[in-house]
Amino acid sequence: MQKLRRDELMSLEEYHRERPQFRARVLEHKQSRQVAIGPNATLYFEDRLTIQYQVQEMLRIERVFEAEGIDEELAAYNPLIPDGSNLKATFMLEFPDVEERRAALEQLTGVERHIYCEVDGIERVYAIADEDLERATDEKTSAVHFLRFELSADARAALAGGAALHFGSDHPRYEYRTAPLSDSVRASLLADLD
Repeated sequence: MQKLRRDELMSLEEYHRERPQFRARVLEHKQSRQVAIGPNATLYFEDRLTIQYQVQEMLRIERVFEAEGIDEELAAYNPLIPDGSNLKATFMLEFPDVEERRAALEQLTGVERHIYCEVDGIERVYAIADEDLERATDEKTSAVHFLRFELSADARAALAGGAALHFGSDHPRYEYRTAPLSDSVRASLLADLD
């Protein structure tokens, strides 16, 4: 999947005009790119469209229109676009109550290293977490992590051949495995492996 280039982005003025339609398109697209792992963890899979939306929103919010500022945003977000052999996701631990969240983040230290992708018939692949910066300490994990699942050629071929896809966590305090992903989610993620 190609990285975004500055000349592919909308100007602030153009984005202001197009934002409602573009936002609706992205939100619909994201519906088939979410995977809940148990009741409190969700993988939000990124691709070129979701990252373009994120970059456009950051440029809008920060009112960035200079080439140097745009290039900085692209440098920060382009690494989140899948490279053809991997899936990339924002992993969120979601606890609505602040105190419950604080306690859970202490109990789930290291959970980001226990998140896996499993293609039927192929060995599990554990996520590579937070390559941009460390988000956890020895005392607690963060509520947000960036994960990369690097899939072997065999795993990609099995998926292309129709093998089921699962995600899960084998953290001792948070053990869940998804059912096989729905056809729509599976197809959306399979497109990242082109």
